[in-house]
Amino acid sequence: MHATTSRRGRRTVAAVAGSAVLALLASACTGSSDTGGSDESAGGKDVTITFWHGWSQENEIKAINDNIAAFEKTHPTIHVKAVDSLADDKVNQALRAGGSDAPDVVSSFTTNNVGMFCSTKAFVDLKPMLQKSGIDPAKTFPTTMLNYTQFQGNQCSLPLLGDAYGLYYNKKAFADAGIANPPKTFSEFAEDVTKLTVADGDSYKQLGFMPLYHGYESTTEHYLGQYGPTYFGADGKSDIATDPKVAAMLKWQKGLVDQLGGYAKLEKYRATFGEEFSAKNPFHTGQLAMILDGEWRTASLAKDKPDFEWATAAFPVPDDQADTYGRGYQTGTIVGIASSSKKQAAAWEFVKYLTTDTDAVVGFANAIHNVPSTIAALDSPKLVSDDNFRTFLNVAKNTHSGTTPPAVNGGSYITTLQNLGYDYESGKQTDLQAGLAATAKQIDTDIAQAK
Repeated sequence: MHATTSRRGRRTVAAVAGSAVLALLASACTGSSDTGGSDESAGGKDVTITFWHGWSQENEIKAINDNIAAFEKTHPTIHVKAVDSLADDKVNQALRAGGSDAPDVVSSFTTNNVGMFCSTKAFVDLKPMLQKSGIDPAKTFPTTMLNYTQFQGNQCSLPLLGDAYGLYYNKKAFADAGIANPPKTFSEFAEDVTKLTVADGDSYKQLGFMPLYHGYESTTEHYLGQYGPTYFGADGKSDIATDPKVAAMLKWQKGLVDQLGGYAKLEKYRATFGEEFSAKNPFHTGQLAMILDGEWRTASLAKDKPDFEWATAAFPVPDDQADTYGRGYQTGTIVGIASSSKKQAAAWEFVKYLTTDTDAVVGFANAIHNVPSTIAALDSPKLVSDDNFRTFLNVAKNTHSGTTPPAVNGGSYITTLQNLGYDYESGKQTDLQAGLAATAKQIDTDIAQAK
């Protein structure tokens, strides 16, 4: 189902667009955490709320509209006007402007912006509404998903489906290399990468794995999902220079780069890859025997039907954390209520339905092939899954799985760390500890300036 992969591509674009207007939104108070006055929807009269979201593919919009129709059937006085295909920059500008043209309910693909949405009070704190409805978030949503929807005690959003990352591997390539099972630790992974790499002069006929950070989903935060770093200390300052897990990941990745022939050789091979969200993806074409990717890739592979059998497993973990195997990086879509909305009672009924009604969550997950975002939905017998998709459901349930914590300036700190990764893998930065110290200092400076 290419629609979901396209959605993942748009999420990356949305993150960039959202970051571009972080300063714009953060510079102004966009509302308050209460209703800000009379609520036009509190009396039970007919009311229309506006819902802005970023889905744009035909099957995605149909899935959203089906959920809206089901909601309106059970809430006959609340009508929902949906506006699709909206990126975070449009949303942020509308939230800042407020007024009658601003949305009541907003969904975003960019979990990195939750800290901004909460700290600027662009979204209302949903905690009072959850309590009034008798919903215990800790018993309703998986821990990681709950973590990326709040900031400093403000539950300004809720999860609306999620993404989990794991290992895809070419079963034919594994058999040809004499590998019986997918690797569980990084030492096993390194051995398998070597066995699966077939040289072709100064290039490769087949590469076991592409470790470069520009290798699509092989980013610093996705790799760090296998380590479990904290990113920030109790004082709110970046601890990437003192948390040994960050340095360990960067060294591990650089070790793979060197093992496979070095940055220049890998970068030259990477230049031959087709687009990530197409049938020319290097895993689909057999150029890569293993990749790190999200659950949406199962649908793409089922549609494109490559000429080999493939399977999924949890991505391997550091040898000294072997007992955490099964973990993975998680992210997802979030939904919140605009603080400028004068229809928050109706908006809450809609948000509550989208995020906590098991059948609604399962139906949406089935339609767009994403991971459900409630504990009940993950275990629902109505959820459509096979062994390959179940890998990602298990990652979502794994207590060791994690995400990147929200910050007041969105995902800027992730970009800053990623830039260090680029410099280190290419050899531009040779003193890792000095690079980490400088990066941590830059992260702290950027956050301080954003407050």
